[in-house]
Order: sequence, then C-alpha cells, then structure tokens
Amino acid sequence: MIGIIGGVGPLAGLDIVTKIIEETIATTDQEHLPVLLSSQPHRIADRTAYLLGQESENPAYAIAEIIQELEKTGATVVAIPCNTAHAPRIFDVIKEELAHAGSRVKLLHLVEETASFIQQNFGGIDVGVLSTTGTKNTGLYKNILSQNGLETVEPDDALQEKIHASIYDKTYGIKAISSPVSNRARQEIIASIMELKKLGAKAIVLGCTELPLAIPEKENSGLPVIDPNRILARALIREIDPSKLHD
Repeated sequence: MIGIIGGVGPLAGLDIVTKIIEETIATTDQEHLPVLLSSQPHRIADRTAYLLGQESENPAYAIAEIIQELEKTGATVVAIPCNTAHAPRIFDVIKEELAHAGSRVKLLHLVEETASFIQQNFGGIDVGVLSTTGTKNTGLYKNILSQNGLETVEPDDALQEKIHASIYDKTYGIKAISSPVSNRARQEIIASIMELKKLGAKAIVLGCTELPLAIPEKENSGLPVIDPNRILARALIREIDPSKLHD
C-alpha cells in the first residue's frame, strides 16, 4: 500500500494523490491503488526554516514518526512530497530514525527519482531549478543532478529571493494563496523561468512541490517543465504495481 506524508505543504499532499490517480490505469473505482495520506502539518516544523537556522526543531523526527504510523496502518512504500525534506540534514535523519525503529517500509527519494527521469528522457542537458532558498542553499538538486551527468542552472541571489517569496510571501505566496494561486506568484515564477532560459537552461524543474500548483502546464516559455510530484507519483505506482502505470 502507498503511504504519503502530507502537510508539507497540505495541497502538495493532495496534489500527489491526484496524480497517482491520473497516472494509474483503471476503469473502475476498485481498480485504483489504495493510498494512505497522513496530513498533519501541525506536527512537522517548516523544512526551509530549519535549514536556514530559523527553526531549531528538525522536522525529520516528526516525519519519521508519521511514516511509522503509516507503516503500522499497512503502507509498504512511502513518499514525502516536499523537495526540501530531502536535504541530507533532514532526509538522512529520517532514514536513521526508521532504521533505529526497525522499519521495513521503502522510502522513495523525490530528487533522485527526478534526476533519473531527466537523464532517461532528456539526456545530459542543462537544467534550471526553481526551489525554496533552503533547497538551493543545501545544493540538493545541484549535487544529485551532477551525479546523473546533468548541469544545474541556478538563479542568482536576487532572483532566488523572488522565487522564494512567490512560495512563502504571506500576501501573495503559494503557501498563503494556493487555490487558486495568486496571479502575482504565477507571473513571478514565469519570469524566473524566462531568466533561467536566458542563462542556458533547456528544461525547468519545479523543485518545490507547491510550484506545480502555479505552473501546471508541461511547457512554459518554450521549455519543458518537469514536475517532481508527478514523477514521484509514478514511482510509487511502479513500486506497487508497474503494470498499472500509464505510458
């Protein structure tokens, strides 16, 4: 059974469940895969705030606890639809906690799945990455993309501030206004895609799971847009029953 750590953010959890349904071959309700979504944002500290030193509590501990709860309820493979949670300072601690508890659940790695997808489908291209400042500062995407023979095109500090604000700003950011996303947030993200294109990006990774809420299309500004949440959804289906995957 599939388990999802929700609440990071809340709509990103719903988004990946929707994409699991969309990517599953099924003609009746009963043919869809069982999914457990545990959305408990009140338990999980902000991942970016922790990485930037603005939060003392490592969200890894709460995430590991919720994974174990999902496992006890029947989940055999689990995913975390939050890019920043895969930074080593968080993700490595999650794995350590699960190992210490004797967990047997399979925990997928969002960024590794994304890098593998890009390499298989696009080859060794230059990839522009939009993400939170926490994700960017850890070098999470840059390191894993490099391991897969891919070059990362990153925003400069001024552009990164705009991208981060489009996610976190309390007046127009996606976390505050997400259904629908504010026009300002969407336009800031589109402008950022165009800037990374000027710097040589041949594809864009939406490296925060809130960003596909603003950019749902598969192409923008003449570049393919890569949605890690959809890639993760497909990876979960693959682990449970690959015959259920849409082409």
